[in-house]
Amino acid sequence: MPRAGQLINRGERTWLVRVFLGRDVLTGKKKYHNKTVKGTKKDAQRYLNGVLRDIDLGKFAEPKKISLNKFLEKWLSDAVKPRVRERTYHSYEQLLKCYVYEGLGPRRLSSVTALDIQELYSAMLDRNLSVVTVRKLNTVLGNALKQAVKWGMLGRNPMDGVELPKDRNSRREEKVKIMPLDRVSEFLQHSRCSKWGIVFAVALGTGMRPGEYFALKWDDLEVEQQLLRVRRTLYRHKTGGWSFQAPKTKGSVRSIALPAQLVQDLMEHRDRQTAEFGEPQELMFTSRNGQPLFSSNFRRRELKPLLRELGMDERIHLYALRHTHITMLLAAGVHPKLVAERAGHASVKMTLDVYSHVVPAMQWDVGSNSTGFSTETRADPPFLLWPLGQGIGRQANPFSPYSYLKTC
Repeated sequence: MPRAGQLINRGERTWLVRVFLGRDVLTGKKKYHNKTVKGTKKDAQRYLNGVLRDIDLGKFAEPKKISLNKFLEKWLSDAVKPRVRERTYHSYEQLLKCYVYEGLGPRRLSSVTALDIQELYSAMLDRNLSVVTVRKLNTVLGNALKQAVKWGMLGRNPMDGVELPKDRNSRREEKVKIMPLDRVSEFLQHSRCSKWGIVFAVALGTGMRPGEYFALKWDDLEVEQQLLRVRRTLYRHKTGGWSFQAPKTKGSVRSIALPAQLVQDLMEHRDRQTAEFGEPQELMFTSRNGQPLFSSNFRRRELKPLLRELGMDERIHLYALRHTHITMLLAAGVHPKLVAERAGHASVKMTLDVYSHVVPAMQWDVGSNSTGFSTETRADPPFLLWPLGQGIGRQANPFSPYSYLKTC
């Protein structure tokens, strides 16, 4: 029997929509969905039709008397915290605190509409916040409201009707910061005279993430095979302290081929470290008290002064050294699949999506015989000076910058 509803007039432009939902399984009492609609009778009928349609499709959820803020707190603690890294959890929490909690947050969860969210995004753009920030919030808020539907707290996700703004004013190539490619050798030569030049050599010579090379132990270095094994990453807790965590993705657990000279430099660094501490250390890079180095401190104390001395952009960060390494490999014609494996990316698609726009030297076969990207190896550009190691699909370049860096 088709389910019916009632429209009850409650005064001028006010209607009560009532729909029978069945009986409570424990008490046997009748259950109703009641909703007051402000507007015309057509408005009330439209809402009633929507409820009846959702009931027939099994999508209807009785609106919960819970605010959006309370729901988001529950989502973060019950659905997000158990399955993501601590850093990711805090980034989600910070986005919601900055842009949702004060505005939409106090509203009842069931009353939030697509228009409300669209207006929130427009207000963010009016405050000169970037489209990237809006898109990040959209991802987080969208996942939260999707979970509300799964939990039966919403009948439908209001995000389905939201249109994301397009980033028309910023160029895509500005999103990946790299070191000027023609100054990489100069930077390496200059940094070699500093205490931590070996860190910059590893960063630019392997493309590892900062958290990965700051978590390296000497057991991760295979001297004879000339390999570095990435097995963990260093995480600094907001509340203080640090810990080792599993790498970012399954593909992040990998072995990276090294130039022979970089292996030799690492062994010399090990000898200096042992002499300084009086005994071998477990970690490859440590502070004076034997603790790990941390990205933020290292950038401020070591990287920025070097950039300043060379007259380079001080906004270059440690991650930019990773971007630079990957860009150099792609520009030299190394197959993107090999680059993706070396970088620890989850897929080749990610490598191409993020980096192909900064590599004008990459050539694509778009003719009638096109089968994808060209794997033809071109001559090394002048900035690619160190050997790429075994497994990268290229011959070692005899003009390694290390040959010029024997003395400071």
